[in-house]
Amino acid sequence: MDHADHVSLLRPAELSAGGTWADFGAGSGAFTLALRELIGPHASIYAVDKDQRALRELEKAHRERFTTSQNIHTVRADFSRTLSLPPLDGIVMANSLHYFKDKEKILRHVRSFLKLNGALLLVEYNVDSGNPWVPYPLSFETFRELAPQAGFSEPQLLDKAPSRFLKEFYSAATNRQN
Repeated sequence: MDHADHVSLLRPAELSAGGTWADFGAGSGAFTLALRELIGPHASIYAVDKDQRALRELEKAHRERFTTSQNIHTVRADFSRTLSLPPLDGIVMANSLHYFKDKEKILRHVRSFLKLNGALLLVEYNVDSGNPWVPYPLSFETFRELAPQAGFSEPQLLDKAPSRFLKEFYSAATNRQN
């Protein structure tokens, strides 16, 4: 997958420009950069990852792609733990939820960072059984059942893309309820 594919997975969410967002499990920033393209230079994006080297790669890629913007804030941290972030308009989680067995617990934690009606954009493998590298994937159907249990609206399927490994990726959008 390349940058255009990442943007394509998020574009159907029809995001408004601006706001305060985070990318949980940002890695080297493939979906952080896609998010930045969609919400523009006046938004603030907190890229959260445990890997400092990956965050440095993200900063470099951001400078190369968006030379005039300083709206990316890298945070070296585990998003499943306590974080000091402002209330968020949205969160992207691309290939990060599949590392957690107790997904409802993680989704409730993630929900706590969102403003009321804040968006969660999820990108995951569209399967329910994994492997050593993707231990706990969840299909869109499983996410559709799980999200309301964790305090989110019923997710909407945004797009799908082929994967060399576990069949395909999907992107979905849901919003924080109450």
